[in-house]
Amino acid sequence: MRRIFWLGVGVAAGVALSRKARQTAHQATPAGIAGNLGDAISELAGAIGSFGADVRAGMEEREDELSEVVEQRSGVSPVARRALGASDEGRGRRASRPADARARRAGS
Repeated sequence: MRRIFWLGVGVAAGVALSRKARQTAHQATPAGIAGNLGDAISELAGAIGSFGADVRAGMEEREDELSEVVEQRSGVSPVARRALGASDEGRGRRASRPADARARRAGS
């Protein structure tokens, strides 16, 4: 009975070791190396995407903090100012300056 037990243990160990050896040998082949490289690139892409999401979330959080500070100190909400089109007014003034300069040159 003991001999059959040890024979079974030996067969199980042999099967496990041969599978592990086959996997290790496959990793050394070009196909195995390509598979490992593909997995590494996928993992890197996921990490970069996660980092970008974290940066965007941090930027939005900081923008909200800065907006609160501006609103507290000036009493004007930057969000309301954008909604009213304050940035469009600035563009309109810049666009009219060259025309004013041309008019002055023509009048001189």
